Amino acid sequence: MFSPVLYLWHPGLFDYFIPLLLTPNTLLTIITYYNVLHRTVPSPTSERRNSLEKHLQTRPDMQDLKNRHILLDTNVAPALQSARQELDRQRATDSLKKNLEKRPDKDELVERNILPATSAAPALQAHAQELKRHMLADNLEHKIQNRPQPEELISQGILSEDENPRSPV
Repeated sequence: MFSPVLYLWHPGLFDYFIPLLLTPNTLLTIITYYNVLHRTVPSPTSERRNSLEKHLQTRPDMQDLKNRHILLDTNVAPALQSARQELDRQRATDSLKKNLEKRPDKDELVERNILPATSAAPALQAHAQELKRHMLADNLEHKIQNRPQPEELISQGILSEDENPRSPV
């Protein structure tokens, strides 16, 4: 009968291999013992470390965070950063107030044909504008169809004989 031999490496003062004669029971015992010792159950600290490493690899750079106003500008001393932020906010507020005071009122915008002069509700204004456009197109089509013939215009004295659009030039 063949008996397998397992050589185990034993670290110590002198590195050497230990030959073991294996029987099925000892082999099963060794495999079970190995699986128990080397079970790869991640510890909570290693999970946190791996998660932290993953997030650190994908984090945005400092300039991107400054552009998105998450980090404050580092050109100013830390003690003055909040004061600078408040100053910037006040400057923007003042600029908005000044521009809103210069803003023309609705009547002036209607007079300059920037806003349409309509009393329709804002939700209906687009439909009203489209209806108005269709009515103008229909009116123009009707006027073109009822246009007088050049002969009528000549007989009425509106056109002269040499202005007849149908005669060759």
